[in-house]
Amino acid sequence: MKVIVVGAGVVGTMHAWQAVERGHEVVHIEREAEARGASLRNFGQIWVSGRAGGEELETALRARELWEGIGARVPGLGFRAIGSLTPVRTELELAVAEAALARPDAAARGYKLLTADEARAVNPALRGAFEAALWCERDAAVEPRTAQLALREALLATGKYTFLPDREVRDVVGGHAVRDDRGEVHTGDAVVLCTGAALTGLVRELAGDIPVRRVRLQMMQTDPLGEPLTTSVADADSFRYYPAYRSDALDALDAGQAQDPTAAAHKMQLLMVQRVDGGLTIGDTHEYEHPFAFDTLEDPYEHLTRVVESFLGRPLPKIRRRWAGVYAQCTDTGRVVHRQKVREGVWLVTGPGGRGMTCSPAIAETTANELGW
Repeated sequence: MKVIVVGAGVVGTMHAWQAVERGHEVVHIEREAEARGASLRNFGQIWVSGRAGGEELETALRARELWEGIGARVPGLGFRAIGSLTPVRTELELAVAEAALARPDAAARGYKLLTADEARAVNPALRGAFEAALWCERDAAVEPRTAQLALREALLATGKYTFLPDREVRDVVGGHAVRDDRGEVHTGDAVVLCTGAALTGLVRELAGDIPVRRVRLQMMQTDPLGEPLTTSVADADSFRYYPAYRSDALDALDAGQAQDPTAAAHKMQLLMVQRVDGGLTIGDTHEYEHPFAFDTLEDPYEHLTRVVESFLGRPLPKIRRRWAGVYAQCTDTGRVVHRQKVREGVWLVTGPGGRGMTCSPAIAETTANELGW
């Protein structure tokens, strides 16, 4: 069987991985020289802790298992089973953490409530003031800027994979074939369009207006910290954002503890992960209204710097990079992904939202199973 995959972000690359793993030949087409979208502009977190229950959590846990297995085979992914800590400072924040521990799926997520001293034993870099921390053992991390490159190198070594960069697919030709902007036709037994946040052009022509929206975020990366940050770190604003923390306690937090005005205005939370070079990836904001701003704003970066420094108890290293990114999210945020048959033999897979890096291996596995690969 021959599979044509369009889009070399993490979702497309994982579809190529699944096809090759099942013994099929893959032609992988990417409009850029390398992927440049949300698959690189993210934290590299395999983030189980905040996922909604049911299908979303099952997908995240299965993806976590797959990431670990692939990471053992492809060291360049930089897979690290580091877990996460969410420090809390007030009684209202602590109550949300305690409510999370009462969830029936808390054990599957690896939740545990740690004292401040216990949290510092897990992550000694957290020298700032806090009362306790929610630990999630199942969270992990990979290196987003190099993951696709490492996976592609492993795929090329199989002899079943062809990568065609700098080619934009313009139309679907008959069944199971696409034509690129060089006029070349690529024919297979199945075509999977993993176009990320590119929802116009060919996607609109094939699928119309799909129930997927684009979301913009801002992030930054620092110089090396100079010491290990042994876990991912979130702040209590993540309780307000992630569905796993919805509870009466969260309602009380929202009613009784106002979010920082900058964080509220930009729909922010703190997420922080250390890269293999020692730098910190820090974010993020959420912008939903189109047209998106074309510039990045300093207020969110200043807010994140204050929060991070308050947890670390020391100045943040120099900021090396700032960037904005755009990802595609199902408008029904309870859906893990939008998967649609748009022509005979042609499927569109997009809209995982902030779950893309976490869930992509399991999303691709589900596609492969449903298509009978």
